[in-house]
Order: sequence, then C-alpha cells, then structure tokens
Amino acid sequence: MPWFSEKSERITAQRVEELMAQTAAEARSRICAEPKRVLLLPPDITRAHSGVGRMTELLYNQFCDEADVHVIPTLGQHVPHTPEENRRMFGAIPNERIHAHDWRDGSVPVGELSAEYVTEVTGGAADWAIPVVINRMVMEEQWDLIINVGHVVPHEVLGFANHNKNYFIGLGGKDAICASHMAAACCGIENNLGTLITPLRACQNKAEEQYLGHLPDLYVQVVMARNADDELVHTGVFVGDDLDTYLDAARLSREQNITILDEPLDKIVCVMQADEFVSTWVANKAVYRTRMAMADGGELIIIAPGLKRFGEQEEVDQFIRKYGYCGTPKVMEQYRTNADMQDLAHATAHLIHGSSEGRFTITYAPKDLTREEIEGVCFQYADLDETLAKYPPDQLKEGFNTLESGERIFFIPTPSAGLWATREKLYERPAGFDG
Repeated sequence: MPWFSEKSERITAQRVEELMAQTAAEARSRICAEPKRVLLLPPDITRAHSGVGRMTELLYNQFCDEADVHVIPTLGQHVPHTPEENRRMFGAIPNERIHAHDWRDGSVPVGELSAEYVTEVTGGAADWAIPVVINRMVMEEQWDLIINVGHVVPHEVLGFANHNKNYFIGLGGKDAICASHMAAACCGIENNLGTLITPLRACQNKAEEQYLGHLPDLYVQVVMARNADDELVHTGVFVGDDLDTYLDAARLSREQNITILDEPLDKIVCVMQADEFVSTWVANKAVYRTRMAMADGGELIIIAPGLKRFGEQEEVDQFIRKYGYCGTPKVMEQYRTNADMQDLAHATAHLIHGSSEGRFTITYAPKDLTREEIEGVCFQYADLDETLAKYPPDQLKEGFNTLESGERIFFIPTPSAGLWATREKLYERPAGFDG
C-alpha cells in the first residue's frame, strides 16, 4: 500500500508543498533519518505541464541544506535539456546539480530478463531477451535516498507512464530501450494503452524485484485531470515504495484521464504545445492517445507550432525520414532484413506506433517543417496559419464543437494528458492484458 495518498477535485499549489514536505518526512522516517546523498529522478520537459518539475524543486529544497542532492531527468533517448529548459522545468535548482542521462554511453548492465520469460509473458509476441541496463550514476554511486517523481497518464508502451519506467526506459541504456520498445510494439499499441499491467510492465516489475530491491527509493506518483473550468489540475498524489503506489495512481488516471466514446469520431483537432513538442517522436502522442477514438476514414489534425524535426537525435531523425510512418506490415518486412532497423529497434517500434495503419489520415500543421518533409514521412500537411484561422484553439472547448461553417469537430487541447477511445476498442482486450 502507498505510505500516504491524497485525492481531491483540485489539489492546490499550497497543498502540493505540504505533501512534498510530508514526503520528505516519511522518507527520513522509513528509509534514512539523516540522508547525506539524495537523488531525484523526475520526467523531462515533455511532462512540463504536469507540474512535477515544481515538485522536484520542492523536494530539492527539503534536503539541500543537509545533503548533497542531485537530479537526473529521466530522458530515455530524448534530447538533453538546455540550461534554460532546466530553469523552466526545475526552477531554482542549480544547473550543475542536474545531470543529462546518456542512453548510449552512460549506463551499465545490471541483468537480463530471459527470452523464455519474455516469450511467456508476451504470449509469443516477442521472443528475445530484454537486457536490464541502467544509468551508471544511479547504479554505481552511493545514495542514501532516491525519489522518483512522475505523472501517471495513459501510455503507448507501458499502459500508463511512470513508476519503474523511470529506471528501465527513462534511465535505460540503448539495448534495453530498443528491446523493450520493440516488444511493446509487437504486443500492439492499442492493447497497451490504458492497461494497468501490460506484458512489458510485467517484465519491468520483475526486473525491479530481481535487480533493484537494494535501492533506497520511493515513488511520488501524480495524477491530473481537467476540471469544470477546463483547467488541467492535480487530482491525486500517491507516495510509497511498492507496486500498489503505481496501481492506485493508475486506477485514478484510468478513471479520470480516459474519455470513453460510444461512437468513433470522424474529425479530431488537437494541439501539441510549442514549448514541449518539437519532434514527431514526442508530438505523435497526439496519434497514440486518439487512435482508439478515430473512425475509419476519419482525419486527425495536429496543430504543432513547435515542430522542427522528426527524431530526437540526428540519426533517428534521418531514420524516420528514410522509412516514414508506413504501417506495421511494411515496417516488419524491412525490419527482418535491414541492419539499421535492427540497430535502432526503438525507432522501428516508433514507426509502428505512429502509423494509422491506413485506417485514418494524420495531418500535421507545423511552423518550420515543409510540405515535402511532412508528406515524405507518410503524413498529410496543412498550413499552420490557415489551420489556426480555421480551428482557433482559444475559441474551442474540449469535446464537440460546431464551427460557423457547420463543420463538427472534436477538439483536444492537451492529448498527452489523456486517452480517448470507443467503448469497443477499450474493453475488447486479448488475454494477458490486465486492465
């Protein structure tokens, strides 16, 4: 069970401060009375809207007078923050205390989940071993206290984001990230989304129990939802050191962050905020979180004024430009023979996740990418200014809107904060997916 938790229609900023102080007090009581070295593991800037950066700053302030406190944003293979992004995300935490995770050269092998186990838990969808490779600083330095801070929300790879995802993906090494993402893709993105324990989550739970039990750690799990004033607010904070801390948060997220529709939608318009989403690698959350609501032959329009590239790294950007979001059959056909697809298996999985499989169209309206670039990766292109004039986000409410032209659309201002699905898609799951 969690050490403590709080659920409310709105958890105020003042109450968040009190809960972080309580977290620090409980950590001193249960893990280390006088910690001298403390490590904070928050998400990266793509979760800035969740307020966990501020929570990280509050926790830093709780310990910095007595301890040597460090922060590692759980980047996975995302681009490291600039100093300005660190300030925007983590406030007054000194930049020299914030360390970039190096997914290629900054991790050490810890263990392995066998091919036999992975085959069993995925029902044969994946038949390879998954290595456990984690950030060197976490595993090799001595810590008196480790606090994982994160936003629990429906997720395309693990069903719901956060908890031990911080270690195995957010602070994982290349081989671990590649093997994990490809396994999740083979299980099916629409089977993963909104499932409490996916096959990959089961793998990570086993890996945590087997290899990380010695760490002096705990989890701060945050849930958010939109209130009656259409504001995204904190509605749940769960603090503890066990799987139930995640499960309780995920159940609340499932209740609050999944919009269940009786019928599929013909047109969805959504916005990916410019200061958070600069690549389709992260902006494609608009695709992931709406795909189970889209009607066959429908159109998803993504307003993405910050979009500048496709991949987070140059090699992944070029990889996406080379292959495009061409659909699972074509991707898997090439994966079997193409060395670059096998070497960048996490990017191969991303191509699968980002495709509509030809079932509906995906239209991007970016500022800096051209029509040729967008269409080159199998998406459709729309002019940003024309799209903003036609679908002005500040004049739309979340949900159904009828425009002056008579067109009816479904508007989603922050698709990364939830999941939209028809009842049929959400509840018809194959065996092995514990929803």
